[in-house]
Amino acid sequence: MADPYKILNVDRSASEADIKKAYRKLAKELHPDRNKDNPKASEKFSQVTNAYDLLQDKDKRARFDRGEIDGDGNPAAPFGFGGGGGGRPHPGGPGGFRSEEFGAGGPDVGDIFEGLFGGQRGGFSSGFGRRPQPKGANAAYRLLVPFVEAATLEPQRVTLADGKTLDLKLPAGVESGTQMKLTGKGEPGPGGAGDAILTIDVAPHKFFTRDGDDVRLDLPITLAEAVLGGSVKAPTVEKPVMLTIPKGTSSGKTLRLKGKGFHKKTGGRGDQLVTLMVDIPAGDAALTAFVESWDGRDAGNPRGAMGV
Repeated sequence: MADPYKILNVDRSASEADIKKAYRKLAKELHPDRNKDNPKASEKFSQVTNAYDLLQDKDKRARFDRGEIDGDGNPAAPFGFGGGGGGRPHPGGPGGFRSEEFGAGGPDVGDIFEGLFGGQRGGFSSGFGRRPQPKGANAAYRLLVPFVEAATLEPQRVTLADGKTLDLKLPAGVESGTQMKLTGKGEPGPGGAGDAILTIDVAPHKFFTRDGDDVRLDLPITLAEAVLGGSVKAPTVEKPVMLTIPKGTSSGKTLRLKGKGFHKKTGGRGDQLVTLMVDIPAGDAALTAFVESWDGRDAGNPRGAMGV
């Protein structure tokens, strides 16, 4: 009869954590998906799973250690009930046993069926059932998404630990720290694979910044464009657009491009806020001479509202 401790290669004094760790290691090595051309691996995987199923159940493990059941979970003496000739069938009790011979609760027929038939008879549930098989552990992943692709919800291709790839659809409102659950993409287990938990990191951009669902951009313009106005090309997270600059524009003026930001969780999109920054050329002799001779250079105090 199989010894579950030897199958999992652990000591009898092993803790629950040690048993779980040993099982995960062996299950990963022997999983049928990784050993499609090795039928013996599938058989060993089944043995490892059954051994873990027994040892992770505190009651079954204690009964095995006391010699009451074998490594397959079968009672050591299923029809003797501890010897002494007790337990002879009589009509009237559950399953043909008289309840007073086993105490007020009657015999634990569920344990008998679980030991003899693995919780089932003829492929149908005995009615007493078994504990649900544990799923495999969850796997953690991090995904770095480019700023523009996060804003436009560009699908991402993810490579999992087993080498398989999948195309991931980003959710509206995605941001750094957003977590996504990939069902059944974690570690294998007797009750099925666990899940993959994917944490998103949105990469910074060289000139775009995020403000809630809006995108901010500082856009340089020339002195002539600021004074005379006109149309200039401005980048957005999708494609460049033409932006109208009013005459007499000062640095710091912000223009709004509707619907050019991040997709919102509630629907729709944020905006792009474009702050105009007048770029003064350094060392331009003609511009310097003009300002020095300009009559209005000392007119007004633009910092007056600040009390200075």
